[in-house]
Amino acid sequence: MREALARTTMDRMAWFWMLLEPIALIAMMVGIRAVISSGQHIGGVHFIPWLICGLFSFFLFRENMMRSIGAINANKGLFAYRQVKPIDPVFIRCYLEGMLKSFIFILFIIVGMLLEIDLVPADPLGALFIWLLLWMLGIGAGLTLSVLSELVPEIGRVVQLTSMPLILISSVMIPLNYLPHEIQQYLMLNPIVHGVESLRACFFESYRAIQGISIVYLSVWALGSVSLGLLLHLRFAMRLKAQ
Repeated sequence: MREALARTTMDRMAWFWMLLEPIALIAMMVGIRAVISSGQHIGGVHFIPWLICGLFSFFLFRENMMRSIGAINANKGLFAYRQVKPIDPVFIRCYLEGMLKSFIFILFIIVGMLLEIDLVPADPLGALFIWLLLWMLGIGAGLTLSVLSELVPEIGRVVQLTSMPLILISSVMIPLNYLPHEIQQYLMLNPIVHGVESLRACFFESYRAIQGISIVYLSVWALGSVSLGLLLHLRFAMRLKAQ
């Protein structure tokens, strides 16, 4: 409750900003595409739902990762209670961010239905599974970076600087199919690409995803990052609590 109130009521316009960010990015990208290209479809799907699906899947990962950095330092006062561990505020922030992003995404889907924009998933269970994997990937990154940024503060600053360029290489706004094959094979090492493209494939039955997308690859990264984060918290629990 403490984290939820801080996240949603610390600013009188907190909910407005949570809605404005995706709307502003969508409007900007639609405007740019209208100028540089006359095509309205990507991989057999209209550009607007294609972009909305990509943005929300990326935001789910990014916000879980970024909000976890600083979570331990912001809640040090609670560590006076023995039952509160350094991992607790990280988990709470990740849970809260996942629920908020899921709620806003559902809200966009409902509005899209009213505006006759195709945003209803063709494979709801598959879309839910990929959504949970992306959430888990963000939690794993958050768990890992929450420890590393406390041990080496510069790591947190570097991650903050690289989080926005990451959107450009994750097939969120720029289709990887438009890039040369030599570049594609390096960008395919990014697990976010596999999550974004897999989610689009579950939402749009006619979507032609880039070749090489693997749910197994995404799952391995998600489970591996969570395991690494848990091990780091276990190893440095006393040091994090004492700092």
